[in-house]
Amino acid sequence: MTTLDPRPAHDGTSHDGTAGSPRGWRSVVADYVALTKPRIIELLLVTTFPVMFLAERGVPPVWLIVATLVGGTLAAASANVLNCYLDRDIDAQMHRTSNRPLVTGRVSPRDALIFGAVLGVAAVLWLGLLVNWLSAWLALGAMALYVVFYTMILKRRTSQNIVWGGVAGCMPVLIGWSAVTDSMSWSAVILFLVVFFWTPPHYWPLSMRFKDDYAAAGVPMLPVVAEDVAVGRQVVAYAWVTVLTSLVLVPVAPMGWLYAVTAVVSGALFVVESHRLLARARQGVTGARLGAMRLFHYSISYLTLLFLGVAVDPLLYFPLPF
Repeated sequence: MTTLDPRPAHDGTSHDGTAGSPRGWRSVVADYVALTKPRIIELLLVTTFPVMFLAERGVPPVWLIVATLVGGTLAAASANVLNCYLDRDIDAQMHRTSNRPLVTGRVSPRDALIFGAVLGVAAVLWLGLLVNWLSAWLALGAMALYVVFYTMILKRRTSQNIVWGGVAGCMPVLIGWSAVTDSMSWSAVILFLVVFFWTPPHYWPLSMRFKDDYAAAGVPMLPVVAEDVAVGRQVVAYAWVTVLTSLVLVPVAPMGWLYAVTAVVSGALFVVESHRLLARARQGVTGARLGAMRLFHYSISYLTLLFLGVAVDPLLYFPLPF
C-alpha cells in the first residue's frame, strides 16, 4: 500500500494548511473531530438507539441508553479515525476527501494512529464496565471488521468490498440489543440483515456519483468496474431484499400496525427510487443527471424512518390480526 507523507501537524501552519500563525485549540479539536466522521456516527447510532426500545419492549433505563450510545460513539470514532489513517494515500487522490486533516497535514499520521487506538480501548472498557462485556466484544468485533476486514483487505481488492465490509455497519444493531438483554435473538439478527442488505443500495449510488474519484484512486468500487445499468440492477435487487427482510420482523418480534405500515410505505418508496435510478441508467443518463445522490439521500431517510418505527412500535403497540 502506498502512503502519503504529509507535513507534520504542528508545524506552524494555519487551519487551511497554509503557512501562518499557529492554529488555535478550536481548529485543532475540529480537525480531530473531523477524523471521526461524525455524520457516519450519527447514522450508526440511528440503528442502535431504537433497537434498545424493542429489546426492552418499552423505555430502557436512561443511564443505559446514554452509556451504550457513548460507548458506540467511541467505537465508531475509533474505526473511522483508523480508516482515515490507512486510507490517507487514496484520500489525497479523491476530490471529496482531499481536504481531510491527514491529507492536508493538519494532523500527523502518528497522532491520528494514537488517537484512534485510544478511542478503541476506551470504547471497549467503557462498554464492558458500564454496560456488559457482550456489548464490548461486539464493539471490538465491529472495529476489527471495519479497519482490518474492510479497509485493509477488501476495499482495494474487490468490487464487492462494500457488501461484505458493510457487516461492520450492522454491528450497532447487535450492540444495542445486547446492551439491554445481554444476549442475542432472531429479532436482532433480522435487523442486522436489514442493515446488511441496505448498505449496497445506500453506498453504490454515492459511488456512482463519484466513480471518477474512486477510479483515480484505484479503488475498484462496483460502479468503477461495471456499467451503470449493471449497478442499477444490483441496487434494485438489494433494495427489494432489504424491504422484504424488514417485513420478516413483523411476525418474529412481533411488531404491530405502526411498524408494519412504516416498513411498507417507506420501503415502497425506497424500491421505487431504486427502479427510477435503473430506468435513467438504461436511458443512458450519466453524471449528476443520473440522480444517484437522490437515492443515496433517500436511503438514509428510509433507514431512519424504519428504525423510528422499531422504537415507537413497542411503545404504541397495536397488534396485527394475525
